[in-house]
Amino acid sequence: MDKEQIKITTEYIKLDSFLKFSNMVMSGGDAKGVISEGRIKVNGEVCTMRGKKLRVGDKVQIDEADVEFEIV
Repeated sequence: MDKEQIKITTEYIKLDSFLKFSNMVMSGGDAKGVISEGRIKVNGEVCTMRGKKLRVGDKVQIDEADVEFEIV
């Protein structure tokens, strides 16, 4: 699985904002949809909380994609 690193400059970023920031989705509505459908994994576990706080070291994956995003 390929890893792509996304750098944040704040203490955390919320999951829905991260999905837009990393270009995994195009809009907030898209983010809400993929999260509520259970298509997002955070650190290997399905996450359905839009406001989940992601911090440095967390890993995010959409569906069973071959790319995993790591927050640095």
